[in-house]
Amino acid sequence: MTKYLITGFSGFVSRHFLQFLDKQEEDVAVLGVDLHQPSFDLKSLHHVDCDFERLDLLDEEKMQNVMFQFQPKYILHLAAYSSVSFSWKNPILSFQNNTNIFLNLIEAVRQLRLGTRILSVGSSEEYGDVSERDMPLHEGMPLKPVSPYAVARVSQEMLSKVYAKGFDVDIVITRSFNHVGPGQSDVFVVSSFAKQIVEGSKRGLKEAEIVTGDLSIIRDFTDVRDVVKAYHSLMKKGKCGEIYNVCSGRGTALGDILSLIGNSAGIKVQPRVDPMLLRPQDNRVIVGSNKKIQVTTGWVPEIPLEQSLSDVVVDWRQRLAVVERKG
Repeated sequence: MTKYLITGFSGFVSRHFLQFLDKQEEDVAVLGVDLHQPSFDLKSLHHVDCDFERLDLLDEEKMQNVMFQFQPKYILHLAAYSSVSFSWKNPILSFQNNTNIFLNLIEAVRQLRLGTRILSVGSSEEYGDVSERDMPLHEGMPLKPVSPYAVARVSQEMLSKVYAKGFDVDIVITRSFNHVGPGQSDVFVVSSFAKQIVEGSKRGLKEAEIVTGDLSIIRDFTDVRDVVKAYHSLMKKGKCGEIYNVCSGRGTALGDILSLIGNSAGIKVQPRVDPMLLRPQDNRVIVGSNKKIQVTTGWVPEIPLEQSLSDVVVDWRQRLAVVERKG
């Protein structure tokens, strides 16, 4: 039975990765670790034997014990403070946490000599503020991080390379671009837009004021259900020490995202820019090339953005309905 350990288990991406594994109809064992209990039902899985353990990845001794007992073949490292805005408000906490939990993880694999393959999930934010003429971004480009979050991700990537080359730890690295889909927290921009719009729709409004940041920013969005397929393909076929963009190759302005969500929900949106949502520095345009991952693994994104946004709207209708029933 193939064993997967997933850090950041209680988050958005992990749930979709579990659902993907379950659909493969291969018997696998998963151990999820997180500071917080997952909200999704582990018993709903048919082909995945799944357990959860509350674990602080900064606790080196406990983490090593967990790793030794479970002996995973693969580790999907999702744990992080993943909000760029949070890193601007809490730069020390964001940097120290994101860097040290990863270092503890790979050091445990090294010391225990587990032979585990680790997928180190990084971010397109590592590229920084790059000129539009340099799009699409490819893995060989220089990195120019412009936020505390991005600097920590670059550090994680550099540690991955050091451990892969210097200690022979089997690590594959991603630079994952923005991903969207059902279940995402509303601290992220697309989910925040959808929640606000659905709330307006439920109040019977035909037009609603939506609080936004800078809508001119262009990002490369991929459906989370495609993202987890990419992660699985990299675990199986990625090359140790190599970096892979996980992206759609298509850029969309946040203003267009807002309009598409409004159309899906049947409501006209009136954006109101909140200065508190504007970052001290931001990357104006981020669009990636997924050529390398396609060549290596055959992965290509399949779900259109319009479908992703429609599914997010449906998801928020369901989530808010649950809140109403409980209230």
